[in-house]
Amino acid sequence: MRVPQTIDGNTLIAWGFRPGRWFKDALETASIMRAGGADDDAIFVALQALQPIETLMRTNGLPFSMLIDAENELERANIAAVAQHMDALMRVPTIVAGAVMPDACPSGTAAGTIPVGGVVACEDAIHPGFHSSDICCSVAITVFGRKDDPKRILDAAQEVTHFGPGGRDGVHIPPNEIMSRFDGNPFLRGLERFAIGHFATQGDGNHFAYVGHLRSTGHAALVTHHGSRGLGAQVYKRGMAVARKHTAIHAPKTPDHNAWIKASSEHGRAYWEALQIVRLWTKANHHAIHDLAAAKIGNAVADRFWNEHNFVFRKVDGLFYHGKGATPNWSGFSDDDDGRTIVPLNMAEPVLLLKHRDNKDALGFAPHGAGRNIGRKAFLRENKPRLPAGIDARFYCGKPDLSELPEAYKNAASVRSQIAKYGLGEVIDEVIPYGSIMAGDWETDAPWRKGK
Repeated sequence: MRVPQTIDGNTLIAWGFRPGRWFKDALETASIMRAGGADDDAIFVALQALQPIETLMRTNGLPFSMLIDAENELERANIAAVAQHMDALMRVPTIVAGAVMPDACPSGTAAGTIPVGGVVACEDAIHPGFHSSDICCSVAITVFGRKDDPKRILDAAQEVTHFGPGGRDGVHIPPNEIMSRFDGNPFLRGLERFAIGHFATQGDGNHFAYVGHLRSTGHAALVTHHGSRGLGAQVYKRGMAVARKHTAIHAPKTPDHNAWIKASSEHGRAYWEALQIVRLWTKANHHAIHDLAAAKIGNAVADRFWNEHNFVFRKVDGLFYHGKGATPNWSGFSDDDDGRTIVPLNMAEPVLLLKHRDNKDALGFAPHGAGRNIGRKAFLRENKPRLPAGIDARFYCGKPDLSELPEAYKNAASVRSQIAKYGLGEVIDEVIPYGSIMAGDWETDAPWRKGK
């Protein structure tokens, strides 16, 4: 083989290599090897090992569990849409198993978008699109040491935190053991301002602070629901960029929303680490709000636990389990698991506390709430919901978000009965509602809308 003076893209094509994004890495490798004195034969062998082997989408989707029932035509249509998305999703080559929870509903229109209430197990792959931008969306509960006036607790929660977009720069600082790990991770580096500015704050949409009392003891309890805020959204963007680059090379026929990062790669290990750090930040964020409320009312913390429902978990089988709005419900799913799972339904219904039940058909998961049968906008076009009677329902921005009222969600009793029917968890206690705070319809009066 004649040794050329330089190796460029035309050289690689002449050698029989197929052009693609991998050419950039190939040319860098060839340049380094040439500088080290390697001849064309050695470089050719190295590039053969480097060239990507295309991973093809399956022609037919793998079977998956549908742990969900329909009671009316609307629910039947919802389940049909969920099943259609899951069938397309189960064609992604990294996925080896899947399941659908009773709270399932579509989360996008593109075919194969993982539905809310969907779970998939993947081999050597982390899919950022399967947890979406609300990384580690989770629920935390604090039970206070003595019985207390629930209004006083709700007043305190409303005073000590912030709901909706943005944050409160520098008001509260996350623990140093979390912040000190940002600079060493490429998915977190430079995001400190989000971690600090959004700390001890809550999100919008269905995120809430809920106050009630335990059915078992009557003790007051505070339950919060939110994810990793702006921090998680930025990590997700970076993760998707890497996933799309990887998949464009190795599986170009895979839709962007199903892109993945090879878990065993350098990027995969860094992204996994970033997810764990974001998880710690989110847990600390919940607890910061609870501690501020506890200090405000002067009541001690008697019990506290939490769990996420929008995350990636790894089991002893080595697979990566992605829960999109699905709650891990097997013992030891994390180092801080204490055997209980929190499942809120809506602001007027009890929050369920479940004992773990590792249901194999459900891949070890439980629902994260009541879910919806139709989207927010469609619901508001067809309904005029009212605030629930007997509930202290508050909206931080002052304007109620009608798409978050109980009528917008599935029938809570039905979801609860399906949890029992399919053996997804055992209810061991409940938080009986007094009231809740949500961000409300802040978009109506958003500055960019006023400007128009």
